[in-house]
Amino acid sequence: MGVFKSYDIRGIWGVEWDGETARAIGRRLPRLLSAREIVVGRDVRLSSEEALHALTDGIRDAGCAVADIGLCDTPALYFATAFHGFDGSAMITASHNPPEYNGLKISRRNAVPVGYDTGLDVLERTVKEPWDVPDAGRGGLRSLDIRADYLAHLDRFRGDIGGLSAVIDCSNGMAGIFLPDVLKGLPGTFSLLFEKPDGRFPNHAPNPLVEENLAALKKEVLARGADLGICFDGDADRVMFVDERGRFVSPDLITGILALWYFRHHPERMAGSGRAATYDVRTSRGVVEFLASLGADPRICKVGHSHAKKLLRDANGILGGELAGHYYFRENWFCDSGMIAALIVLSVLSREKMPLSRMARGVSRYWYSGEINFEIPDGRSVVEKVRADYPDGKLTAIDGVRIDYPDWWFCLRTSNTEPLLRLVLEATTEEGLSERRRELEEKIRRHAGIKP
Repeated sequence: MGVFKSYDIRGIWGVEWDGETARAIGRRLPRLLSAREIVVGRDVRLSSEEALHALTDGIRDAGCAVADIGLCDTPALYFATAFHGFDGSAMITASHNPPEYNGLKISRRNAVPVGYDTGLDVLERTVKEPWDVPDAGRGGLRSLDIRADYLAHLDRFRGDIGGLSAVIDCSNGMAGIFLPDVLKGLPGTFSLLFEKPDGRFPNHAPNPLVEENLAALKKEVLARGADLGICFDGDADRVMFVDERGRFVSPDLITGILALWYFRHHPERMAGSGRAATYDVRTSRGVVEFLASLGADPRICKVGHSHAKKLLRDANGILGGELAGHYYFRENWFCDSGMIAALIVLSVLSREKMPLSRMARGVSRYWYSGEINFEIPDGRSVVEKVRADYPDGKLTAIDGVRIDYPDWWFCLRTSNTEPLLRLVLEATTEEGLSERRRELEEKIRRHAGIKP
């Protein structure tokens, strides 16, 4: 698997890609985006400044101007792209990956993402071809300070927050750039962990979906008697939550809590939108039922931010969520924002006046496995063989397979970013979940030729 992925460009810097690759990408970006000026931001990884210089040199070589907004979180770059009307953007980040990685998230006008099937395939092909120097001359370079405008945008989601106590883990990532100002003046107590951006990620890996990375947050929530814990990933486009008992809240359940803000507390903010709320194929059936009970129109989606944004935009929906902790908002140009999701959760908890654990139980109605990973080289053939084992269930085949039965369901799909096969399942009883998990794991290993 190369550095050109389904949703972005990502790999080990200096090994899988480097400044020469970044420059070649930059030279092709203006034509791909039909751009006269591209806005660029970066995270704090140790290789990001080198990547920035190479990428912007390439963009300017092609006669296109560059606006540099400096160190920022990924949602801030989406904001800058749409708010300031740029032709396109490139965020230099490897998100939740280890420090040796770096990457690019590319968007068109209005922060519409570029995925492999909407342009990254073209970049992958053309960076290997000879480059013709244009006649337009070298593009310009300017710095752009978006801080005041971005904070004003985030301020629109702070209004209902009451006197809660929260511990917030920035993972030494980009959340620490803006979060102190976002929280300034809010009633309540907010304790920050690892807020200083550090591209070495010295305290834990910047991936809050791996529960061991939440150990310090859980401990601090319990020690302080806080109402909840919040953890951002490395570029702050994803966010995870820990309840008042120090327990991880499955991110798909948060989609239901976010929907409360719109469908119960702020229906006026839905003016001009449809009632669609999107969820990915791994999402609990309880979330889908909860969304429907609020009056939403639940829409199932393939995994990945480029797919989720497109579906939400096409449906003119109000919000969406993924198991990975991405949350999308029509009010945010259909883009994901960990910061907005965190503010809305704080608002809903303040308005509902109930613990996060109780609120999550109201959305979660079944026994859920979470994501189970298998290192299997030929994952697609295994998916098809398992699919044939369950011919009588309701099939959804937009992303691997999801097969639903009245009292249980499972989703089996290949990862879009790693050589892994991913399984999620859910049942109405704990015993049913255990039985079906054993059954599916045995079938997967047998079809993959793995001996017991």
